[in-house]
Amino acid sequence: MEIIGKEMEVRTKQPQSLACERKPEHDRIRLEMDSLSKNEEFARVVIAVFMSRMNPTLEEMDDVKTAISEAVTNAIIHGYGNQVGTVYIEAEICGEELTVSISDQGVGIQNLKKAMEPMYTSDESGERSGMGFSFMEAFMDSLEVESQPGKGTTVRMKKRIGG
Repeated sequence: MEIIGKEMEVRTKQPQSLACERKPEHDRIRLEMDSLSKNEEFARVVIAVFMSRMNPTLEEMDDVKTAISEAVTNAIIHGYGNQVGTVYIEAEICGEELTVSISDQGVGIQNLKKAMEPMYTSDESGERSGMGFSFMEAFMDSLEVESQPGKGTTVRMKKRIGG
């Protein structure tokens, strides 16, 4: 499947995987979209539909959707600020495990350890709670964050579905 639009691009394919060997139960999608707030909901829905083939519970679905929402919102707001950039999303199913990576090429995170602390936010407007990484950690089985100031951030999350 390939859907190309002005603000977003979706590609579904089954190439060699980074995380698991090519098996019948392996599948991967990639999504590239502009860093616009209205695209956060689209990303969340695309991942929800993709993972639906794993037959998740409503709780598992809600957990993943919340974590995706937080990661994409971070890329849009903190990665790019008032600039429009590209948010990259890759999701992979390997057996009963869902892996989702959200990346940006924005400003990066100066102090990753500090940014991972609950209630920490770089947003000076007071509109953000600073709980994004905490929610991602709470709702997913694992969370990895890589960031380089001036080069961007990648958030990689995994969740076992049905297990």
